[in-house]
Amino acid sequence: MSNKILRPIAIHLPQFHPIPENDKWWGKGFTEWTNVVKAKPLFEGHYQPHLPSDLGFYDLRLPEAREAQASMAREYGIYGFCYYHYWFNGKRILERPVNDIIELKKPDFPFCLCWANENWTRKWDGNEGEILLKQNYSLEDHKLHMQYLCRNVFSDSRYIRVDNKPLFIVYRSSNIPDPVAAIETWRETALETGIGEIYICRMEIGYHPVDPRDIGFDASIHFHPDTYGIKTLQTKGVNIFNGTRNKIFNNVVRANQVFSYPAYVEEMLSRSKPSYKLYPGVMPGWDNSSRVANNRVIFIDSSPEIYGYWLKGEIEKFKPFSNSENFIFIDAWNEWAEGNHLEPCQKWGHQYLEVTKKILESTKAK
Repeated sequence: MSNKILRPIAIHLPQFHPIPENDKWWGKGFTEWTNVVKAKPLFEGHYQPHLPSDLGFYDLRLPEAREAQASMAREYGIYGFCYYHYWFNGKRILERPVNDIIELKKPDFPFCLCWANENWTRKWDGNEGEILLKQNYSLEDHKLHMQYLCRNVFSDSRYIRVDNKPLFIVYRSSNIPDPVAAIETWRETALETGIGEIYICRMEIGYHPVDPRDIGFDASIHFHPDTYGIKTLQTKGVNIFNGTRNKIFNNVVRANQVFSYPAYVEEMLSRSKPSYKLYPGVMPGWDNSSRVANNRVIFIDSSPEIYGYWLKGEIEKFKPFSNSENFIFIDAWNEWAEGNHLEPCQKWGHQYLEVTKKILESTKAK
């Protein structure tokens, strides 16, 4: 394995505290933990529920919880967190953790934001057609959004940068009607506010694998699960039905989308590098059966060993684009209701963190 210095960033979900909106929509006291603890195994050997060990059922309004997360991430080689950021035409939601991190100046741990620019719907209970919060795009709103970020977030000394340019990420760029105009507005606004140039990435989820420069972005980030990769497995006929699985399992497969994590890893590692800047990403696992009522996506047979094999393979393939364009993204730090977390759980303990640290340390210059 070649020596290289990387900045591993773990994607962080700030859903673990109650807010008035969730109280109204889902019931008093709702947090992500509400979904997590109600999960049940759907077939023999199905790992559910995913329950935390060391950090417990934390509340992200507590400084101690945020400090504990940062301390653990730092210990195991994570450079920083990428917090999901929710902006709906000036309305912010789930903003308390990042607000407090900025106001209290703790924890002393690098961070950046990813704008989760999707409509909020009742997808969790199967009624995806009912919109709870809607995104309405306009150049005026893009300007207001960037003014807010520049004045309140990007000036923080802990904010992650590329050549002194604040890193800002868009989750679903295909939702923006005119991304070129939007990004031009963002860049102009950042200059006007005195922040200067900004570095803007898009998540490449598989729906629209395009050269990010063609739509105004500086680079893309490979987000998982990759829908194109899933479709490729389906096209190749990677068979989840096998003699070791029981009838109940086969019924679950027919009613949902069930995939082999090891087969998915091999598919991802077989991909050739694109001609544009694409930061690698990996995921410890995926199983949203606790969160989604219909057509769940479940990856089976994941393990720290196979995750470590994938992480090592992506690092070996990746050549940083510059001394500061050296990110690798891990989705996610704490997506507990999607079975996708580095944080210790009651089944695997610290094993995902330990293999992460081991692989990252083996890439550093001796």
